[in-house]
Amino acid sequence: MRLIGLAVVLAVSFALAPLAAGAQAGKVPRIGVLVISAAAPGPGNPLFTVGVFRQGLRELDYVEGQNVALEVRSTDGRPDRLPDLAAELVRLKVDVILAPSNPVIAAAQKATTSIPIVMSNATDPVASGFVASLARPGGNITGLTIQSPDVAGKALQLFKEAVPGHARVAVLWDPAFPGGRQQLSEVEAAARALGVQLQLVETRSPSELDGAFAAVTRDRARAAFIAGSAMQFGGRARIAELAVKHHLPTMCVLREYVEAGCLIGYGTSLTDQFRRAAYFVDRILKGAKPADLPVEQPTKFYFIINLKTAKALGLTIPQSFLVRADEVIQ
Repeated sequence: MRLIGLAVVLAVSFALAPLAAGAQAGKVPRIGVLVISAAAPGPGNPLFTVGVFRQGLRELDYVEGQNVALEVRSTDGRPDRLPDLAAELVRLKVDVILAPSNPVIAAAQKATTSIPIVMSNATDPVASGFVASLARPGGNITGLTIQSPDVAGKALQLFKEAVPGHARVAVLWDPAFPGGRQQLSEVEAAARALGVQLQLVETRSPSELDGAFAAVTRDRARAAFIAGSAMQFGGRARIAELAVKHHLPTMCVLREYVEAGCLIGYGTSLTDQFRRAAYFVDRILKGAKPADLPVEQPTKFYFIINLKTAKALGLTIPQSFLVRADEVIQ
């Protein structure tokens, strides 16, 4: 009788095993997406961020509601909510967390050391303590950094070619922004090589932008280099407006600034970064460990000119220079 009972138990176990395996295989992975909201359209807006990320997932054959689920959490304009929202995603036991910017990455890092975290626009992730190195992250965080060596220097060189005769250029930078000092060092080195005199103007908050441009005009700088920071990105439309008001050509390091009205841009695109983040999520969902996935730096750079802004400034950009641009905004 015992042998018969054991046989029945084994038979039932073997019959149920495929069902259990199928249930596990059919588990839909959940991706937590944590964003800081912004009222303006574009890459700072959670709808934009999530939309581009979804596009990247679709390109890798992930369809939300079918073989992947997204748990999106936004601060709704209150960055102080980041720790609570990060903790909520951890309680939901999501399989991976997408963290677009440094404040979000820091909140997710404090919330978990086991759930993989994918950065999409990190600034100086090594100095910020997110990864041990770009080549060997070493923990539960990997992804993409927005920074790349020599971009700021190349941008300044292009700026001088496009608007020659401006020997004094103001640099609007945010000393509180991670990586800001490194970028400033690159601009200063390029300025020395190009014979350009710099006027450094600190901007820590949107309320300082009007005063910053007034100081630039007062000190007789003839052009402005926007070094780029989270604060400046959020205020990029206001920066473009003030630049035209003070008759200052502007050079920026992200294409989104030029789309907002800055004159010239050379750098990467946040849109590309959000889309590429899906690649890291895919690798992790397929078993890769964040510690083994090197952090990527930008590989595609855009040279863009806004002719509408040039016209507003009364500038004529040489045709020989326009043909070198990847995109010209008419």
